[in-house]
Amino acid sequence: MAGARAHILVVDDEPEVRALLRTCFEREGYDVLEAADGASLRAGIARQKIDLVTLDLTLGGEDGLALAREIRATCNVPIIMISGKGDTVDRVVGLELGADDYIAKPFALREVLARVRAVLRRYGAAGEAVPDNGRKHEKFGFAGMVLDLTSRELRSTSGEVKPLTTAEFNLLALFVRRPHRVLSRDEIMDLLKGHAWSPLDRSIDALVGRLRKRLESETGTPQLVKTVRGVGYVFSVDVKSL
Repeated sequence: MAGARAHILVVDDEPEVRALLRTCFEREGYDVLEAADGASLRAGIARQKIDLVTLDLTLGGEDGLALAREIRATCNVPIIMISGKGDTVDRVVGLELGADDYIAKPFALREVLARVRAVLRRYGAAGEAVPDNGRKHEKFGFAGMVLDLTSRELRSTSGEVKPLTTAEFNLLALFVRRPHRVLSRDEIMDLLKGHAWSPLDRSIDALVGRLRKRLESETGTPQLVKTVRGVGYVFSVDVKSL
């Protein structure tokens, strides 16, 4: 519904952190739900449509990464991990699981809010739709699928919606605009704005791997996104603007 307020689920076992984020988000016009553990997280998602989840990695004795994996397996809601565990391994694993961003504690509220806005804007969530200002409705067809960049949907030619995370969608959009062009990992990092990429980690490889699973069978050699050894990746099928 036009003008609807985005719903954010804040998941953290520290009441002070939840209260801080709630106040910050509500001042910006978002509706906020709170969850202190996995059970209340699941209840919140089941109770109503959630547009974004902020998720702490350490919820008492529960593993936030396992909860992120559970969320990603059941729905396509954007996830921003906000955690005191700021080392590279946790960040990389979080992004591999499909998180849309990762923020380490202690954080600045202005930064958290900016990243939330960016993810909601990329995802096209309620209250964050970006007006097209008369721009052409962009659609691309390839390999029996249609990618609609304006509505941010991937469908088969039979009309079946294929769910993608924000990061997966943005990577696919990058590829369809550059078919048959070899892109290095550094180029992909530069083009995919909004993530704290590091040239020392393998986040791009993990993201490509997830996109491949969405687009084609896990058996056999990838036919759409191919690896160019020692260089990067190439989207190897013809793409037609629709």
